[in-house]
Amino acid sequence: MPDHESPDEPGRTSRRGALECMIWAGTGLLWSLEGGLPSAVGLTRALAADKPAAPFTFLQISDSHVGFNKPANPDALGTLREAVARIRQLPEKPAFIIHTGDISHLSKDREFDDADQILRETGLPLFFVPGEHDLLDDERGRSYLDRYGKGSRGAGWYSFDRQGVHFIGLVNVVDLKAGGLGNLGADQLDWLERDVAGLASSTPVVVFAHIPLWTVYPEWGWGTQDGARVLATLKRFGSVTVLNGHIHQIIQKVEGNVAFHTARSTAFPQPAPGTAPSPGPMKVPAGELRGVLGITSVSLVRGSEPLAIIDTPLAG
Repeated sequence: MPDHESPDEPGRTSRRGALECMIWAGTGLLWSLEGGLPSAVGLTRALAADKPAAPFTFLQISDSHVGFNKPANPDALGTLREAVARIRQLPEKPAFIIHTGDISHLSKDREFDDADQILRETGLPLFFVPGEHDLLDDERGRSYLDRYGKGSRGAGWYSFDRQGVHFIGLVNVVDLKAGGLGNLGADQLDWLERDVAGLASSTPVVVFAHIPLWTVYPEWGWGTQDGARVLATLKRFGSVTVLNGHIHQIIQKVEGNVAFHTARSTAFPQPAPGTAPSPGPMKVPAGELRGVLGITSVSLVRGSEPLAIIDTPLAG
């Protein structure tokens, strides 16, 4: 199991609906589960909250790109350190952290070492899935798997249970072609079907992978070519939340009982789909980086109605 403590035994939780509010933070995303259903609480709000956090929370971080030092953010390690400092100030600690890939920028041992040192300052269990930048070594991701893939299958996929919620970490960045869509492959998809076969349809499911599992912008490779099979496998479940990174910005949608969310990077922004010749690190004017890595509040309405989003800059 790719964390550092044994996961809790799955429990039974009544489905009472999700929290009314979700807040997104560019430097991290605090997820809370109430009645077994995930919603998000931004770090800024969580730090200022008078009331204790919900009984079960977890944190999402994505696209740290440790080792990146170009003009879009000359100190990617520093902004990751800033995110971790916020986590450590939370009055109620989350149960664990999910990192949705691109921990490193070039898969160098030094980059992984630096990321590990900072992330472990949280004192929390850590779960990872790789991004394409984590699999650039000559041994098809051996450096990543040796560090983060213990107990996983194949290229690093796995599942675990907490508080009656089933978590599934998928890998869609193996043999990724430049500008090409992500792919999962038959072996992983067959494993997924077996993994969820024994679960009751009332079990809340959280899926996390690096590249979005739905097609955000195919011209830039922002999607997963066989992601539809994942959604078909999970169609029978009443609550499915899909968490991704890769595109360094928040895009969300809801299809039936499936809610899709992409997270901002802790390193640098990327342009909105189609607004630039190609994706890549986007430089913003001096002093505005943390404004781009802002906070987005999302109100979740019970049922299948769409989410309402309000963006607030982190530096505002």
